[in-house]
Parts: sequence; structure tokens; C-alpha cells
Amino acid sequence: MIDIKGVTKSFGNLQVLKGIDLHVEKGEVVSIVGPSGAGKTTLLQIIGTLDKPDQGEVVVDGIEVSSLSMSKLSNFRNQHIGFVFQFHQLLPEFTALENVMIPAFIAGKSYSEAKQQAQKLLDFMGLSQRASHKPNQLSGGEKQRVAVARALVNSPSVILADEPSGSLDSKNKSELHQLFFDLRDQFGQTFVIVTHDEGLAALTDRTIHMKDGKLVDVDTISLEQQVHVDGESADATQQ
Repeated sequence: MIDIKGVTKSFGNLQVLKGIDLHVEKGEVVSIVGPSGAGKTTLLQIIGTLDKPDQGEVVVDGIEVSSLSMSKLSNFRNQHIGFVFQFHQLLPEFTALENVMIPAFIAGKSYSEAKQQAQKLLDFMGLSQRASHKPNQLSGGEKQRVAVARALVNSPSVILADEPSGSLDSKNKSELHQLFFDLRDQFGQTFVIVTHDEGLAALTDRTIHMKDGKLVDVDTISLEQQVHVDGESADATQQ
């Protein structure tokens, strides 16, 4: 579903991504974890075609996206990629149903087709009775589920989520995490999730660790942590 080779990205003199190679299979739920500043969100934005790499190749669903023109890129993003952010980003003047329908309208679908698909997704989310409510009438968990439905309305190839449960309480967080796996099981949906939530990362099929703009394996991280702990222990002994 996603194949990334040799991707680099700099902002001025700061190199944020330093040669990323990554492969994600269709139907995988993958988490990307790492400290702040590791490059996680930048990588997600490049996968999502919101930004372009300085070097390297990004293939999503068999299409090399970094070579597409701006107009083709916009159409590709609308039809192949769904986004879920930490905050729901729902439009306050529209109902839950209308918010979910908007990407379908952008894709050129008819009102009846968009409404039917949006209603189906809200039913799946357990929100059929909330379809006519505006965002200020919904709970935090409900708003985030509407945002997930909106991301799914065009049946995208992949859902990219950036700290999707970061603003939720424990109960709603747990329900949202379970929803991702229900969607994978029901629709074969692929997820790439940037998260600081260790509980969510532990549930995913695969956890990708980032540090200083590179992908690192868990054994390397564990060794560095152990060296740090041993060094502190040695210092304490000497004191």
C-alpha cells in the first residue's frame, strides 16, 4: 500500500528526515512512535501528499505521488487518502452527516450517493441518532468518530492519523482505538498512526520507531536506554 525509498526533507538548515525507507502492506495497522522532533508528523505529511520530499520516492497504492502535478495530487489526496487529526476539525455550521458528506462532494459524487455513504458510515460508528446534530452538540468521542467517518467516505486506500486520541479521555480513547481495528477487519482498511500513546502502539500490527529523522529498531533504542541508565548508575556510585 505504501512504499517509501530514500526520503529526505529539510527546512532551511535543519534536516528533518534523513533517508527514510518504509513499506506498509494493505490492511496493516501501523503506529509510528518517537520523541517530539523525531520527524513523525513530517513523514506522515509526505505520505499524505501534504508536503513533498527533497529526495526519494513515495508510492501510495501503486502510484508515485511525488511526481504528480498539483491538480492531480489534489484529486489523488481526496480519493485515496483519509486524514484524522488530534482535534476533529469539523465545520461547526454543518451537521455530523453534512461534515461526513463534504469530501464526497469534492470528489464529484451526487447528493444522494454522498448521503447514502455518509449515513452508512455513521450507522457503523453507532452515530445514526446523532447525524443531524452539529459539532457543539456532540461529545469529544462522538466528534472524533464523525471525523473518522469523514476520512472514510471516499473509501480511501489508507487512513493517516496524527495523534488521533490525544484529546480524548480514557474511555473514548479506548473506543476509538478499537474502532480502527474494527474498520480494518470490516473494510480491510490500512492505517498509519502517529502516536505518543503506548497503549495504542502496543495494539497495532507493527510499531515503527523514529529518532532524529531516521527509523531505528527497538533493540537499538533499548541498548541506548540501558547505556544511559548504566552511566547514571556509575556516576551515582562514584559520587
